[in-house]
Amino acid sequence: MSLNRGIGSVQYLKKRIPKNEKYQHVKTRLDTGCSLTKYMERLEEIKKNYRYRKDEIFKRLKVTTFAQLILQVASVSDLNESEIDGESHGPEDSLSVVSDADLECLSEHTNGSPRLLSDRPGTGDAREICHSARSTLLRNHQKTENELVSSPEVADRPYPDCPYLLLDVRDRDLYDLCHIISAHSFPIAMLSRTMNPYTKDVLEYKNTAGKIIIVYDEDERIASQAATVMCERGFENLFLLSGGLKVIAQRFPEGLTTGCIPTSCLSSPTPKGKKSSVPQQQPSQVAEKRWRFTSDELAKIQEQLEEMLIPSNSNSRMSSRMSSSSSQSQASSARSRHGSSTAGRDSARAQSSRPWK
Repeated sequence: MSLNRGIGSVQYLKKRIPKNEKYQHVKTRLDTGCSLTKYMERLEEIKKNYRYRKDEIFKRLKVTTFAQLILQVASVSDLNESEIDGESHGPEDSLSVVSDADLECLSEHTNGSPRLLSDRPGTGDAREICHSARSTLLRNHQKTENELVSSPEVADRPYPDCPYLLLDVRDRDLYDLCHIISAHSFPIAMLSRTMNPYTKDVLEYKNTAGKIIIVYDEDERIASQAATVMCERGFENLFLLSGGLKVIAQRFPEGLTTGCIPTSCLSSPTPKGKKSSVPQQQPSQVAEKRWRFTSDELAKIQEQLEEMLIPSNSNSRMSSRMSSSSSQSQASSARSRHGSSTAGRDSARAQSSRPWK
């Protein structure tokens, strides 16, 4: 038997496990770090959903970052409104200050006369005047409350001091079918006007400190052009929502939009046995023009955001907890060592300060 002869055949190393289409969608949930496969998948996702260019002069905003911004704005607005409601007093409280006893004292100060300014015509008793004024203010307050409740435009007003202005640069017909809640219709044809190409809201948010303007469409075809033109005209706080409605339909199918999501934004049909994250398209319906998110929509956005940001694998969670606990134990041991060393130094200093016997 010669020593140069190899064991086995080289063909065995070239064999690959046959692929089964039934289990093509099954992927590991264990995070093994960076790899070439993940990098290629990331490149494929970028080519599929985004349209990056090397000469972009506008800034981009991720959909997840936009969802976090919405949650923060809604929470701060609710907190401020609750504080204002708690500090404000109704007209009944302010009118109850003028009580019947005060009216008696007021009539006594007029030298026992039951009437105030009785020498002037058309004046009545002080009690009657104050009661009529109180009833008038109450009627006016109830009227304003009824107007606020009856008119949905006043009740559903934009968030006060909202830090972002969301612009839908598609046609108005597409905007009426589906759009992101709190978005304004701003067709790209507005930019071709020679006179007054911008609305009042756009001029208020243009290059304002602490405020940004966000443009979006379905797949970045139109929004990138609008963002480029507006940045060339001096908009410095302009952002493009990366992916537009196409990425929103994949990552936030519920909560962010109103109306029926276009079929062009829905993902391709999934293989047999795979669960699709995008719901099936419902019959076409007109989108509601609302400026605020409901509590249910905010809860859905928060839930979907946590599913993307927090790892869903229990093993990874356990490993993260173990790593955090080990880091805490290391920090506590370091503090204890630091405390013992400082105590030793203090005792040494105390002994050195004592006089020699």
